[in-house]
Amino acid sequence: MAILFDWYENPVSPDQPKKKRFHPRIAYNGQVDTDEMRSKIQSRCTLNEVDVTAVLDALSQVMGEELGEGRQVHLDGIGYFYPTLTATEEIAADTPRRNMKIKLKAIRFRSDQKLKNSIGLIKVKQLKKNFHSSKLSEVEIDMLLKEYFSTHQMMQRRDFQSLCGMVRSTAMIHIRRICQEGKLQNLGLRNQPIYVPVPGFYGTSRDQPTLR
Repeated sequence: MAILFDWYENPVSPDQPKKKRFHPRIAYNGQVDTDEMRSKIQSRCTLNEVDVTAVLDALSQVMGEELGEGRQVHLDGIGYFYPTLTATEEIAADTPRRNMKIKLKAIRFRSDQKLKNSIGLIKVKQLKKNFHSSKLSEVEIDMLLKEYFSTHQMMQRRDFQSLCGMVRSTAMIHIRRICQEGKLQNLGLRNQPIYVPVPGFYGTSRDQPTLR
């Protein structure tokens, strides 16, 4: 079985020369669930599947406890897990109670070399069908947004992705461009944006008050 991939165009900011560069990205290679992993682990050791389930449950609990204390967890032959934080809003030097405006962002993972080595030589196969970002002009994107906002009051990044058929990075480049052009405004938080049209754009009246 080969790793399925396709070539994706590197996102380029509108103010930079549009010289195309591409990078490979894995796509649609499926997923192995816990039941399958439990069966595969059982076949390679003396534990039965019930024991494997108990070990996996205990591992999840213990890792959660250690990561919750800000510790890095290393599983020999697998890799390092560590927590990262983010602010719930923009923080300035004079922001009150800023220590209360922090949340867990993600659990990051860095693999051991042993895990990389166990993968061995890989086989790759390019997808025959193109699944990634549509090539839409700025005018075409504006037309799609006008149609969207005729039936919706607001938009999130994933809505823009779905509407325009774009990957996340390409969608964010266009959203930033449209906001800089004064056509969209963010009424949400910096890390949880909610976009609405600026009055006068995408079918909205110029007399409509600007939302805050």
